[in-house]
This record gives sequence, C-alpha cells and structure tokens, in this order.
Amino acid sequence: MRCLICKSADTRPGTTTVTLERYGLTMVVKDVPARMCPNCGEAYVDEVVAVDLLSTAGQVAAAGAEVDVRSYVAATP
Repeated sequence: MRCLICKSADTRPGTTTVTLERYGLTMVVKDVPARMCPNCGEAYVDEVVAVDLLSTAGQVAAAGAEVDVRSYVAATP
C-alpha cells in the first residue's frame, strides 16, 4: 500500500513499537508486526493486531498495572 503520510513510497512488512495509554496504564509493546514506510517511517498496524493490542491493554489495566513493557505475542484463537 502507498504511505498515507508521505505519499511517496510503498509500505513493506516490518515491526514497530506501539505505546498505548488506557485507564491509567502506559503500555509499551515492542516487535509489533506492521507495514512500514521506508521513506518516512510511518507504521500501519492491521485490524487484528490492533484489536489484540487493545484487548491486552484492557486486561493489563484491569489487573492494576500502571506501566507495562512487553514484546508482542500474537493471540491464539
């Protein structure tokens, strides 16, 4: 797909780091699969991964954590 930000390059598979803030929690997730723009560095996470990240953030916040740093592990069905 063409990058929506710089509009000058096609994205490529890669990984990124995502920071989420939810319910008083700051969660940093490394090695998240994404489509990366080689020109500007913009990252695009697909819907399945985004839903997984938000679900995990909700669970971690419900457990009372305020800060959490982890590597991405895909949810198993």
